[in-house]
Amino acid sequence: MSANNYKREPLWYKDAIFYELNIKGFCDSTGSGIGDFKGLISKLDYLEFLGVTTLWVLPFYPSPLRIDGYDIADLLQYQSIFYGDVGDFKKFLDEAHKRNLKVITELVINHTSDQHEWFQRARNAPAGSVERDYYVWSDDPTKYKDVRIIFQDFETSNWTWDPVAKSYYWHRFYSHQPDLNYDNPAVQEEIFKIMDYWAAMGMDGFRLDAIPYLYEREGTNSENLPETHTFLKKLRKHMDDNYENVLFLAEANMWPEDSASYFSDGDECQMNFHFPLMPRMYMSLKMEERHPITDIFEQTPKIPENCQWGMFT
Repeated sequence: MSANNYKREPLWYKDAIFYELNIKGFCDSTGSGIGDFKGLISKLDYLEFLGVTTLWVLPFYPSPLRIDGYDIADLLQYQSIFYGDVGDFKKFLDEAHKRNLKVITELVINHTSDQHEWFQRARNAPAGSVERDYYVWSDDPTKYKDVRIIFQDFETSNWTWDPVAKSYYWHRFYSHQPDLNYDNPAVQEEIFKIMDYWAAMGMDGFRLDAIPYLYEREGTNSENLPETHTFLKKLRKHMDDNYENVLFLAEANMWPEDSASYFSDGDECQMNFHFPLMPRMYMSLKMEERHPITDIFEQTPKIPENCQWGMFT
């Protein structure tokens, strides 16, 4: 099959076998000690031989690499210093598609690195400006007090003081990962541009990292908010209207009922990880008892026909 004849079937993800790989640690073609796209290309036959049908590549964007690339400094560029150039990436996609291998990547849209040009511009922009409002700011670090701190061993608050902006900025994860402000229409437009950029290049899908945390509202835990689902529906419709069968894979590490909400009526994410099942498998092995697995399945609601749970193996 040539890359030109490559086609995504409507429900291709239903029986897909995903292989997660970190490019920099996979195959080095230059002897630098860091993996790259050329090295990955050289191993595509091997991956195909394993029976893999979809390659899930971890972040390869420019990054300070404080958290393995999930602190992204530019979502529209390649980590060219380490992994190759645009030609290498496009060749990787073409060679994967020739083998009918799908490729999905991370779309980290809840936050950026504090080194991202958007944040550097925001902290230097006037309060209340569109540029400042790319991120979430406050003079009151007790705002959104009902929101849990995820990394309590590293962070004492979801707010961090910025001496340049002279204001606190919001982060659900590490303080070097400020959260984007989805109440700002300009931010939403940026996300649409980023999706278009990668989908037009041939990306088959996106794992939507930290998707439950896009919005903040006082008096709530700021997780699974209606506004998040409204935005996801818009994003999905845009992709369906402009591209053929591009996958959204939600990362929502929650109980099945909450996770299943990201399928909605089949018009948000087509896939979602079944995170609660994973520890139950180990528990069942340890206990030599099926109940932990059957119990979590009983708690798992029915999902739309065009959707699929992602199971870990």
